[in-house]
Amino acid sequence: MTHGKKTTGGQATHNQGADSQATLSFDAALKRWLANIKRLDPEVVSLDKSLGRTLATDLYSDIDVSPFDNSAMDGFALHANDSATASPADPVELEIITTIAAGDYFTDKLSQGQAARIMTGAPVPKGANTVVKVEDVSVRTEGEVTYLCLAEPASKGLNIRLAGEEIKAGECVLKRGDYISPAAIGLLAATGHARVPVYRLPTVGIISTGEELIPVEELPTGGKIRNTNSHSLAAQAQVAGAKVKQYENISDTLEACIAAFTQAVAECDIVISSGGVSVGDFDFVEKAVRSLGDLQFASVKMRPGKPQTTGMIGDTPFFGLPGNPASAYLGFELFIRPAILKMAGHTQLQRPVQQAVLAHDIKKRQGLRYFMRGRVGSCDGPKDCACGGKLADRELRRCVQLSGNQSSALLTSLHKGNCLLVLPEEETLVKAGSIIDCIRLDIAEGTEL
Repeated sequence: MTHGKKTTGGQATHNQGADSQATLSFDAALKRWLANIKRLDPEVVSLDKSLGRTLATDLYSDIDVSPFDNSAMDGFALHANDSATASPADPVELEIITTIAAGDYFTDKLSQGQAARIMTGAPVPKGANTVVKVEDVSVRTEGEVTYLCLAEPASKGLNIRLAGEEIKAGECVLKRGDYISPAAIGLLAATGHARVPVYRLPTVGIISTGEELIPVEELPTGGKIRNTNSHSLAAQAQVAGAKVKQYENISDTLEACIAAFTQAVAECDIVISSGGVSVGDFDFVEKAVRSLGDLQFASVKMRPGKPQTTGMIGDTPFFGLPGNPASAYLGFELFIRPAILKMAGHTQLQRPVQQAVLAHDIKKRQGLRYFMRGRVGSCDGPKDCACGGKLADRELRRCVQLSGNQSSALLTSLHKGNCLLVLPEEETLVKAGSIIDCIRLDIAEGTEL
């Protein structure tokens, strides 16, 4: 399950940078974090297990696809010259000498004045260079002979899929780094790839900290709360394509953090925790990371989620998320999801960004980049739009509004939203009508908008 040599507490080299205590800009923090992330080694899986994975090497075709000229329609195969004089007043009749079904192969050659009944996907016989659709012609029988009746000339090459039309033998089918979609599965099947080299999926270890946390099935009493983050973060990791290993939540002690992190980094490719990353008396994540490995940074100029504790424990990336559910969710989306994708071989790591017109004023604190939960949609008029139709005549016919309470403890606005509104650090008031960037949480990385 590991991807490199692991170093535990007694073996760590504490090579923390001088600015590990600095509060980094979001861009600088993301860059530093992703610099720690390495693509995992390849593995070979069966074709049917490769869906959604990333190809680890170029793959080539062993045959032409299709391997023979074949009919694109149910109809009749003939030589176009035989129909050259056909007209409604003077139809041309050709003798139908055989029927060729998909999977059959007609070894003889059509002679002048002959045609063959042919089904979709069947090989086009020698001597034929066009296929007319069954609904465009008529047939008559005279004794034991059946004739094809053509009332107009047929064009050469009509309704024929040529050998090698899609892929030639020896041609590259998919390239390293390609995402294996259902269509790609079909291409790999057509070109003989029963086993597929893909980048290994990372195993993500998830650890929740806090004496207050109880299992979901228990009823909270006396200051206890249900362990939300372990489940939401595991779901996010699965959606990102990772394998998940959930650990029991740990108590708020340095010893518990060190023990849990040491175990997790030995078993996982990336470890994330939630809670214990602030500066309170019971926040020990940063101290544990310092004890075990190299702290990268512990604070980011963003909201929500300013405290983020990130480092390397041996060769394993570690990311300590805040304990508030919305902060943890956004931290995962903005930092952990791109890391999982990079480990799995993806080259597109960021959700698409779409511009929209803000429907209402938003006040914010200067110096922090805000990521606010919202919903973007078309601005079609007063009945359907948050702006009351005031923006419907704008060139950019998309409007965005907050999707609910922005408290870092609440997830409802994430559930109801489809984007994150990105508000720049220097602003203190973003007015209605401003054009702002929206990170589309509902659209996959690499999608063109």
